[in-house]
Amino acid sequence: MHLFVSAPPKLSVSSVVKQLKGTSSLRLFAMHPELKSTYWKRKGERSLWSPSYFVESIGAVNEQAVARYIDNQRTKERERS
Repeated sequence: MHLFVSAPPKLSVSSVVKQLKGTSSLRLFAMHPELKSTYWKRKGERSLWSPSYFVESIGAVNEQAVARYIDNQRTKERERS
């Protein structure tokens, strides 16, 4: 999964990732309760996401270049399916 996120410098990368993973898993489980049995390891412990993540700043690359890269990745994934 590729996400293009902008966050204020006062927020740590880990806190942004934690918020994204936590909120998305809560919403997914609320919308599809049947998934809980597949993605729960132990009682009360959700395990939809892996604990790892990769982050890279875009530096001198503009937003359009990043958006094109993400779109190209989506196209490549569809071609593999």
